[in-house]
Amino acid sequence: MKAVIVGCGRVGALLAGTLDAADHEVTIIDMVTRAFDRLPATFRGEAIRGDGTDEDVLRRAGVHDAKVFLALTEGDNRNIMAAQLARETLGIPVVYAKVNDEVRAEAYAEIGIGTICRTTMMADALLLTLGLKASGVPAIRPGSPHDPTGHPDGLVTGTES
Repeated sequence: MKAVIVGCGRVGALLAGTLDAADHEVTIIDMVTRAFDRLPATFRGEAIRGDGTDEDVLRRAGVHDAKVFLALTEGDNRNIMAAQLARETLGIPVVYAKVNDEVRAEAYAEIGIGTICRTTMMADALLLTLGLKASGVPAIRPGSPHDPTGHPDGLVTGTES
């Protein structure tokens, strides 16, 4: 599986290293070269310095055949922009964006972008650790798979003009 990760922070670097060690093809993109120091010494994937919200950068990185796209920077807006570009313009089938705002997480999941809301995830982890009930709000919301035809069922009937 080919995976593209935007953001080589702690989470991005850990996922890139783990996927790479499992023999997946990994490309990780970050605007700061030093961020790649977080990658394990054994990392065999591709590390690209660039802006993950720039279509040209993503195309040059070879994302056209990626199966998974993860936007994991520290900024909600940057993650959503990168995820929308990956899903809507580049047609990557599985797209997730890290989002801090639970309202945004729900809204973007409804339009097909999978979200990981670390605010909800951390709050629920703490509530459970304290012996309390979790919030019941999903921390990870899968988006729907990308459909290049634009039809809800993915089928082209031949009646389109």
